[in-house]
Amino acid sequence: MLYENKIVVAVKGIIIRKGKVLIVKRANDDEIEPGTWECVGGKIEFGEALETALIREVKEEVGLNITVDKILYATTFKTNPTRQVVILTYLCESNDGEVVLSPEHMDYQWVTKEQLKQFLPPNIIMDFEKNNVFELEEII
Repeated sequence: MLYENKIVVAVKGIIIRKGKVLIVKRANDDEIEPGTWECVGGKIEFGEALETALIREVKEEVGLNITVDKILYATTFKTNPTRQVVILTYLCESNDGEVVLSPEHMDYQWVTKEQLKQFLPPNIIMDFEKNNVFELEEII
């Protein structure tokens, strides 16, 4: 049986509030990288604008309203031999204080630059370093 190749496009937000970045921990029953920390975001729906998708995903996953500032970088990887993911990562800001997690995640933290390096998986840290995310003035 032949499997069709599939490309998934997702958007992620590096959400800044008072100099710290919001990270969320994937639920233990998630099929992809359960229990790992990541930035907030998700897949775009067909016909949806990128920034609109990010605003929607953040609202669904953590209950925050955000302002999207600018795109920081794009990356791609395979989750299996027939599924490729493209992720567009944006710099965002939120003045909301209360995070309300969806069932997709089991924890969250507002972290500093140094804490990001401790919590995020190596592949995300490599992308952040390659794209100078740790040099952003907005993050303490």
